[in-house]
Amino acid sequence: MIKGSPAGRIARMAGGSGPERVLIAASFVNRVGNGLFNAASALYFTVIVDLPAAQVGAALTIAGLIGLLAGVPGGHLADRRGARTIMMLALVVQAVSMSALVLVESWAALTLIATVDQIAAAVGGAAWGVLVARVGTERPALFRAKLRTFVNLGVILGTVGSGLAVAVDTRGAYVALILGNAASFALCAALLLLLPHYPVQAAPPRSRRWIALADRPFLTFTALYGAMGLQYSVVSLLLPIWISEHTEAPRWTVAAVFAVNAAFCVLLQTRIGSRIETPRDGGRAFRTAGLLFLVSCPMMALAAHAPVWAAAGLLVAAIFAHSLGEIWESSAGFALGFGLAPDHAQGQYQGLLGLGFSTGQALAPAILTTTVLGLGTAGWLLLALFFAGLGAAGPSLARWGMRTRPQPLAAAEATG
Repeated sequence: MIKGSPAGRIARMAGGSGPERVLIAASFVNRVGNGLFNAASALYFTVIVDLPAAQVGAALTIAGLIGLLAGVPGGHLADRRGARTIMMLALVVQAVSMSALVLVESWAALTLIATVDQIAAAVGGAAWGVLVARVGTERPALFRAKLRTFVNLGVILGTVGSGLAVAVDTRGAYVALILGNAASFALCAALLLLLPHYPVQAAPPRSRRWIALADRPFLTFTALYGAMGLQYSVVSLLLPIWISEHTEAPRWTVAAVFAVNAAFCVLLQTRIGSRIETPRDGGRAFRTAGLLFLVSCPMMALAAHAPVWAAAGLLVAAIFAHSLGEIWESSAGFALGFGLAPDHAQGQYQGLLGLGFSTGQALAPAILTTTVLGLGTAGWLLLALFFAGLGAAGPSLARWGMRTRPQPLAAAEATG
């Protein structure tokens, strides 16, 4: 059915089993749509709809905060009702809400529609985690690495399309982006019909209903993972400002570091991530990520004290180290996030992990712009030590987590 379609050709490039290729293709399509919308959404509402930037920011913040609360219960619903069904429903809701954004003319309408979208996104994200766990059973680390590679590639392609529409700068171009994202949700939902129906995993007798919220090692990892997630905003927010305001590097360096970051993440994710399989591997990978950020952040700071071409070279080298850190960090998140979660509660655990990560992303702009930009070079050094300290906790956290798992899981890890 998908054999001759573009999504089918993309899926065949991914290899693996049929369900793996389907989920990779669906995720790729979805992320292309996200890339189309995310890079241009603020411009649409401020320039085309003519809402004040403060109102747009407030609407999206309110929507994001409310959406955070839906992840854990949405994941629990996916565990009990079936991940494919819940994810498809969430995607349909997002397709409708995204389409409705073209009708927005007021702050209240934007807030309401964006809130519905964010609730559906949180629920769908947790259900997606369950599907990843169910589909990638043969070589899970390799599958997750391929999945992330295609997700990154999808965002890149979508962002390129978004840039073309922004260059045109007409209402029709922006509306095309929004409707393109809505269509990606609908196509993603349709592709999920090709997945088999995975039976719900029964919870053990007398198990807690909200088991993830009582799992102290996983709660600790959620907090550490959310904090380490600040590294994404280093590239997307902090570094462009630093390059523009504090270095002599050519302004095209901003685009260059984005391109280098994206290219390395796409090219190396599978090579590195496929080797990080168990929670023990994940703990070590988390430590490696922290050490790589310990290298990259001071290099970014030093660019402010170097002549023009030396600064550009330092920034490219720094983003290479940072990209490697991002790959190790994301791979650690997969290994620990899925490896510590019991099969019957994967959705609940993925919802909790998503809550921690999204909270970190929400706080990142305020933390990075006030602390790092406020302190300058010293702020970059503190950030490097912060990341290294988080990473250093990875191995002991993995051991703690495995000691508190059920015996069969701990035994499998010991022999793996």
